[in-house]
Amino acid sequence: MTPFPLAPAARRAVAAAGLAAAIALVVAGCDSRAESTAAPPPPEVGVAAVLNEPVRDWSDATGRIAAVDSVELRPRVSGYVQRVAYTEGQEVAQGELLFVIDPRPYRAALQRAEAELARARADAQLATTRHARAQSLIEASAISRDDFEARSAGRAEAEAAVRAAQAAVETARLELAYTEVRAPVAGRAGRAALTVGNLAQADVSLLTTVVSQDPVHVYFETDERTFLRHRALARDGARRDGGNAVRIGLADETGYPHAGTVDFLDNQVDPTTGTVRARAVLPNPERRFTPGLFARVQLEGAAQHEAVLIDDKAVLTDQDRKYVYVLGEGNTAQRRDIVPGPMVDGLRVVASGLERGDRIIVNGVQKVFMPGMPVTPQAVDMRGGAPVEAVATR
Repeated sequence: MTPFPLAPAARRAVAAAGLAAAIALVVAGCDSRAESTAAPPPPEVGVAAVLNEPVRDWSDATGRIAAVDSVELRPRVSGYVQRVAYTEGQEVAQGELLFVIDPRPYRAALQRAEAELARARADAQLATTRHARAQSLIEASAISRDDFEARSAGRAEAEAAVRAAQAAVETARLELAYTEVRAPVAGRAGRAALTVGNLAQADVSLLTTVVSQDPVHVYFETDERTFLRHRALARDGARRDGGNAVRIGLADETGYPHAGTVDFLDNQVDPTTGTVRARAVLPNPERRFTPGLFARVQLEGAAQHEAVLIDDKAVLTDQDRKYVYVLGEGNTAQRRDIVPGPMVDGLRVVASGLERGDRIIVNGVQKVFMPGMPVTPQAVDMRGGAPVEAVATR
């Protein structure tokens, strides 16, 4: 069946409606593509103002912990070890008993020496009596001069024998005392090198070692420039306590949490290495430091001065240059080349390139792809990067 034909006017109206619908679809598609290609919003970044604070320059070095007193304990008399009187590895007081060497032979020697002394004194008393009698007889011309001089010499010889016997008694008494080996210094005692029943030879056999605990020394090498700065600082009297400050950190520690002072500089610079040996003294009440440990050392190198400080993670590298992004006009990231200095208390010193009032990008710096790029700044703390408050739009 043939559909009812439309009038010409109706056909024109339908065609116009279809054309309008097609145009609407095309316009809608264009609007959608325009929306999809619109630029994304500027990235959010953490911004902090550079810090201007008084700082001291510190020079880095490495060293070793050493005991102030370190003693290899050896016996002064020979004999068999009778007793080990301490616990290995424990701290001992000065004069505390550590070893006992069999004292019986030395006690017998002392008794023999005392007997010899008693006999010498008896002989001396007899010689003195004879000399006194000879004195009266010579005055009466009852004996010859030779007899008198012989009795005088006998008295002198007896008195000398008494002094020799007294010395022998003192020696025997010392040797008996040396059978008790005591700690010469306070500190931590090592293992017993000789145990009960072993023969200890005088001045040869090692019994144990004792190292002092508090304070300790830190030995390290420093270069000529640091040595000269240290000497100038000491000459100017910048340190009231008489020595440059040092900060110490162990291998398992972050930073330099321990403070000490330099108490010794060697009397010459090693010309082969250009360094000078230095020593610091460090309190050790908690026994944190053990002799022989590796130590990271920072030596105070100059008097206090004002410096620009920034968070080290804001520093970027471009080949041999260092730079940061500064918040510029219109909240744009502007590149600024800098000359970085040493680390001080967790922040990087900037020798040049930044000024008071500059604000740099600290967090989200990886979002900045090129200088001049717009950003959305958020205020953060320079120490740690924690948010503070929104930065006012310029």
